Amino acid sequence: MPRKMPDGPTKDRPLRSFYLAPGEWRAPYLLDPSESRHLSRVLRLRSGAFVRLFDGCGRFGVFRVEDVGGRRVCLSPVSEGREEEGGVRCTLAAAFSKALRRGWFMEKCVELGAFSVWFWQGDYSQAALPDTGKENWKAALIAGAKQCEAARVPELALLKGGAEAIIARRAEFSRAYLLYEGDTGGRLLGLSDLSFPGDLLLVLGPEGGFSPREVEAFAGADFLPVSLGGRVLRWETAAVLTLGLAYMARQGV
Repeated sequence: MPRKMPDGPTKDRPLRSFYLAPGEWRAPYLLDPSESRHLSRVLRLRSGAFVRLFDGCGRFGVFRVEDVGGRRVCLSPVSEGREEEGGVRCTLAAAFSKALRRGWFMEKCVELGAFSVWFWQGDYSQAALPDTGKENWKAALIAGAKQCEAARVPELALLKGGAEAIIARRAEFSRAYLLYEGDTGGRLLGLSDLSFPGDLLLVLGPEGGFSPREVEAFAGADFLPVSLGGRVLRWETAAVLTLGLAYMARQGV
């Protein structure tokens, strides 16, 4: 069911969504050239149409298209609101992978409400972590937010320094879980592990799994090893399953 918008125009179907960066959320409200082109040339919206804007940080609103001239579309606010964060904020630390569906993965992170996503260099990673994030990663996050009417997109971070870089930030979280393919003493990651208020950190290894050194380091830093079941899952499958469990936990299932 689409999220209820603040007071303003209503339609039988959801309003078209457009991204407006936080620093541009002020009068005059101008879409960037790419969003303006999509509004005017692809969707062929004209002055008087109503659209939904969001800034990726939780702010959203209904806006009226005022001017479609030139390369920038100008809008005026009708009503605004803010998306609630909820009681559980989930960070997924995913070891960098050579997976070819990274854009799809980014979209799922938005749809399933990840608070932040960290990429880190695992000992067994089959690809090198880049120095900076790719522009198409952000585009995939924004596309995912448009599709599911989210107003917030996950924060992205690239952590150099391997497992130790994650361990250095352990104190920021109420609980931390290691999504481990080895012996967890029968402990499965369940909804009860993800359903209490607080910031949660879930660490996913690369396609090759964690190295013994990494397992020892995480265990010594209060990361609880948990399993996702008996099957060997692809990297993106394990990531989406984990975020899906967190999503269902936030729904109070």
